[in-house]
Amino acid sequence: MTRKQLIDNIKNKQSFLCVGLDPDIKKIPQHLLDCENPLFEFNRQIIDATAPYAVAYKPNLAFYESLGTEGWIAFEKTVNYLREHYPDQFIIADAKRGDIGNTSRMYAQSFFEHLGVDAVTVAPYMGEDSVTPFLG
Repeated sequence: MTRKQLIDNIKNKQSFLCVGLDPDIKKIPQHLLDCENPLFEFNRQIIDATAPYAVAYKPNLAFYESLGTEGWIAFEKTVNYLREHYPDQFIIADAKRGDIGNTSRMYAQSFFEHLGVDAVTVAPYMGEDSVTPFLG
């Protein structure tokens, strides 16, 4: 998504709402735990309820990574669902990445090219080369 598309979406919806998707498996309603992918189903219901008002979604990777492969599948399904059903949404991977240049390049490639998010949260503690790959 371009900056102009995001700004246009903010103007059209008259909203700056960014919805955090931090699905703690211990807090998901019991009836959703019987679903094939409880995290994704929880996210889907939140997305469907908030999409008319939101301009962005920010899934926090810690809640997905903590569940291993199942969590990553839920994250990817969430991103794909947003892209397919709500393509006007800006997606921010709340990953808090920041490492040496080579590693940061691999993280950026993963998030932007494979997972297809629009932005990633980064930590600049390792210096300029730790954030440059995320600047596109």
